[in-house]
This record gives sequence, C-alpha cells and structure tokens, in this order.
Amino acid sequence: MKIMAAVASGLLVAGAFPPLDFTWLVWVGMLPLLAALWSIEGKRAGLKGFGLAYLAGLAACLIQFNWVASVSWLGAILLPAYLAVYWGLFGIFAAKIGNPWKSGKPARILTLAFCHGAVWAGCELLRGWVITGISWNVLGTAFHDMPRLAQTADLLGVVGLSMAMVFFQAVVAQAVALKKCVPVGIAAAVIGLMAVYGTVRIRMEREGESIRLRTLLVQLNVPMEAARMLWTDVEMHMAYEDETLSRLKSTTTFPDWVMWPECALTGPILRTDDGGWGTWQINHDTIEQVRAAGPFQLIYGVNELEADLVPDGMVPRPKGKAWNSLAVMTPENDLQTYQKEHLVIFGETIPFIDSLPFLKKIYEEQSGAEFGGSFTPGDKFDPLPISVGDRTVGAIPTICFEDSVPRLTRKFIRPGPQVIINVTNDGWFKESAAAEQHFQYARFRAIEFRRPMLRCANSGVSAAIDTTGSTAHPDTGKPQVITDTHGSHFTRGSLLTELKIPLHPTFSLYAVIGDWGIITLSLVALGVAVSGRKINSRSNPPTANLEHG
Repeated sequence: MKIMAAVASGLLVAGAFPPLDFTWLVWVGMLPLLAALWSIEGKRAGLKGFGLAYLAGLAACLIQFNWVASVSWLGAILLPAYLAVYWGLFGIFAAKIGNPWKSGKPARILTLAFCHGAVWAGCELLRGWVITGISWNVLGTAFHDMPRLAQTADLLGVVGLSMAMVFFQAVVAQAVALKKCVPVGIAAAVIGLMAVYGTVRIRMEREGESIRLRTLLVQLNVPMEAARMLWTDVEMHMAYEDETLSRLKSTTTFPDWVMWPECALTGPILRTDDGGWGTWQINHDTIEQVRAAGPFQLIYGVNELEADLVPDGMVPRPKGKAWNSLAVMTPENDLQTYQKEHLVIFGETIPFIDSLPFLKKIYEEQSGAEFGGSFTPGDKFDPLPISVGDRTVGAIPTICFEDSVPRLTRKFIRPGPQVIINVTNDGWFKESAAAEQHFQYARFRAIEFRRPMLRCANSGVSAAIDTTGSTAHPDTGKPQVITDTHGSHFTRGSLLTELKIPLHPTFSLYAVIGDWGIITLSLVALGVAVSGRKINSRSNPPTANLEHG
C-alpha cells in the first residue's frame, strides 16, 4: 500500500504539469505520499522514507521529463533518476525527523506542517543549485494559471509557493487523521491571505508611470534534429528577412525593437581584445535588408568568437574562446553583446571532457551531432542599455533556459525601468511539453522581480509578459503569444507586442533577499523539528504513538 501511495503521488504531481496541465492536482498530489511516509515504523525509518519518496519522485519525473528522449533516451532515464534524489531527501525528513505521529504532540499540526513545507522548498532550492542546477517543474510552477496566488512569488520566489502548497496538504493530512477542523481553517485562511495579497499586487502593478515598448517578435519554427538545424544558412536568413519585412511593411505602428531568437543568424560575430567587432557577410546582408524598412533596435541570438586583427580585417583566433551570445544593434549599427553565463551541461559544455574523452562519444551517439567544443561562460552582469524613443531602459539579458534561473536574473536587477529579454530555441525537443513547461516557469521571473519580459523563440513560446505574469495586451486584453489558428505555438509567425515598462518598479522582497528567505526558513524548520524530537524522546515513553487510522 505504501508503494502504491508513493507512485500515486508521483502520477498526480506529474499530471499538474504539461502536457496534461491539470493544475488543480497540485492541491492533492502530495497527500498519498505524506500518509505513506508518516506510517513508516520501526528501524531505518529514514532510509525507508528516502526509498518511498524517491519512488514517487521517479514516477513524477519520468513523465514530466519524457521530452528529453527527443535528444537522448539515456538522458530521459538518468535525469529523472537524479532529480528523484531530492524527493528522497524530503522523505528522510518526513518519515523520521518531522513525522507528526512520532512527535507525541498532536497540537503541533501547524508547526510540523510548516516544517514539511519549508524542508520541501529547501530541497527544491537545493536542486536548483547543485551541478549548476535544474529548477524545472517545481511545485509552485503549477500556480501559473492562478494569477492571484502566483503574485506571492515576489516574496520568496516561486519555491515559496511550493512551500505553501506542501504546508497546506500537511495540515489537511494531519487534521483528517486527528479529526480536527480548526487547523484546516487556519491553513485555508493562509491561502486566502495569499489571494488577497495577490489581488492588491495586481492592482498596484496597473498603476504608476510607465514607458510603452513596442516589440516585433519573429519566430520561424525551424525544424531541428537534436542540435542540428534542418534548414540551410541561406534558407534561414532569407526567412528572417521575409517574415520581418512583410510585417514591418504591413504595420501602421512601427516597433521600437525587433527580436529574433537564439542563434538566429548563422554567421558568428568576431570580437577582438580591444572591443572591436566584425561579422560574416551573410549576417551583414540580412541586417541591411531589414534595416531598409526603418529605424529600430535589433536584438538577436548569435555565436561570438574571439578574434585577432590581420592586415585585411580580423580572423577567428585559433583555439580561441566561443560564446553563445545575445546581440543588440542600434539603427546606427553600434553593437553590444551579452555572453551566456549559465551553460547547459551536455549541450553547451561537457565538464571534464579533456580527462574523460568518452563523454564526447556519449554526447555524439545520443544527440546524433558532432560536439564542436564547449562554449565559454560569460562573466558580466550589467543590464544592456537600449533606447525606447527618447528614453533608455535596462535590458536584463537571458539566453535559452537562463530565464529559468532566478538567482541569475537577480544579479541584473537595478533601480529604474528594466525589462527581461530572452532569446531561446526549444526546437531540440520537437513538439513536446518542454516548450510549455519552460514558458510557465519563465513567467515567474516577471512576477518575482516585477520586471516585464519579452521572449522570442525559434520553436517554443514567443510572448510578451507583464509584471504580473500575464500575457494580456495592456489595452485590448488579447494574449500576446505567437500561435497558429489552432492555438499551437509550434508555428511560424510574427507578433507586434506592447508592454508597459514601469519607470519606478514596485518593491519585491525576493529581489532584495533572493534565496536567503527559503534557506533561512528551511534551516529553522530543521531546527524546530529536530529539537521537538529530542524533547519528545526525553519526556515521553516509546509507546506514546498516536492512533491515527
């Protein structure tokens, strides 16, 4: 029965995320697992708890991350096997340290529920840091379609929402077993206060001075086979020219910015030590073509190579550095770039490849593409100043899944008007749930830091997001997401978006304290649970277990 309960929890949690996206399941998903963990008796309770929770996590992650098989069948097994470890760590706590049936004090329902919520959040936070971190599909992400509750992410981050959800279910599970209604009422009141807070915050975000930013997002949906684009360089460049120019010529409202996605232009940028730059002719020709339509800031993804000056120009430096970059080019062709800092392991870099060359062979066998060498991580965390009319806003640059790393985004937060920009390509994973999962999690960056966001994807979700996480147009309320007539975001198209960029962004506690809030609460929860166990072991005989059904 315990094993069935653990698997049931894993399946319920998985169902709360795309492709099923039954987000209401997040309200009940942990209940079977909690009941199973708390019913563990005898010796080695911690080890048994780890095993049960690991099984639940494995069931959840095998479903949630099945899209990894689009690139690597081995990765689709190893990644869930690794991520389930963090469920197991929570299982140790719930079965042994924080087990309410071994506390001897049923009145501690709320205290122990808080401890469970905080420790779960701590485990989610930990997996967002270890081995560069994988924060994808934390429980709190399911709040993406609960806008009022989602606003509390600006306090402790989206992981704080996970904490609230586990707290609520831990209260319900204990209260039902003990036939006590008051704790459930208190837990419901906490959720109600979160909704009230969210309502107030949404209203606040609609007030205040702002800058109107008009941006044309261009998405081609170029098919891919693992890391390989299946169009030629010429086909891709001509498609960006055609899609962009046709939209610019047909619009009555000219954009301030035009955005193309990650690795949009196939020719690299060359960068010398003195800051000078050059680019491939194919890039130059495409940019010149679209520039003919009028003045705008052009933002696009491109590879950047370390270069040396030679008498007739510049050439890539032998064994020089290479970066996955986001470029911003003014109408006068002034260029600034952001070099991606948070690289994807086994995608953009392979650790220890020089000492463990078999890793390269594994990559090439699994991806079907040759490994061309690791990118160099960037080391600059200054926003990119970009003009909007006669004003300048600070662009917070992110590339690919960097928009799912809140601690990285936080490094760019500054006073004054800012907007998060993301260029990405989820085409690696075909028409799977990966793109929607990525988008749902990325939306929380706008809420956490109260900065609007622009996303431009080759294949994935291209959208404009305001400071409440909404994609609604500020005037019409129409969703600002590129989709086809059937509502699919796997399509070619363009969209002229409008965003309000606050001149004076509202306060965000998470922007100030970052992950230290969850870290502190997790440590406090561990301390409270451990001290409670010690006090109970000194003051109660071993037979003081509760009849909890």
